[in-house]
Parts: sequence; C-alpha cells; structure tokens
Amino acid sequence: MNTPVDLLSLAAIAAGLFFFLAGTVGLLRFPDTLTRLHALTKADNLGLGLVVLGLLLQVDSVLAGLKLLCIWFLLLLSGACAAQLIALNVRRGEGRE
Repeated sequence: MNTPVDLLSLAAIAAGLFFFLAGTVGLLRFPDTLTRLHALTKADNLGLGLVVLGLLLQVDSVLAGLKLLCIWFLLLLSGACAAQLIALNVRRGEGRE
C-alpha cells in the first residue's frame, strides 16, 4: 500500500464529489434552465474528471485505466450533446418552465 498515492487518490475523489455537490446546488438554486444547465454540465464534467483521476491512481492494469478514460470520454460527449439539445429546445420555446 502506497500512502502518498492513496492520499492523492482520496483527495482527487473528494474534490470530484465536491464539484458534483456544487453542480447539484446550482441545479437547485439557479433561476432558469440555461443557467442550471451551465452549472450542472461544467461541475459534473470537472467532478467526473477528478473522480476518474483518483481512480486511475488505484488501478492495477493499463486496460482498466483505458476503460476509465473511455467512460469519462463517452460521458463528456453525451453530456455535451444533451446540453446542446436542451439549450436548443429552450431557445425555441419548447422547454418553458
């Protein structure tokens, strides 16, 4: 067990969870759909990146690390696409609150 690596991993995962929490607070507190969307996508992308970084320090094989990076990339891509679709619908007036 490598203590400095474990502490760095724990710190990265805790920071990622903090950003997830901040995104959730932004989702609940901001007044309109576009600002909520902005807060949630930015915080979730950074939070997931930090969690993946923390987990990458704990993996035993290169294949497991590549799987984590693929998951992160696919979630970044799907989050960006979903945010664009929601923002387009809001601007067209289809997503009014």
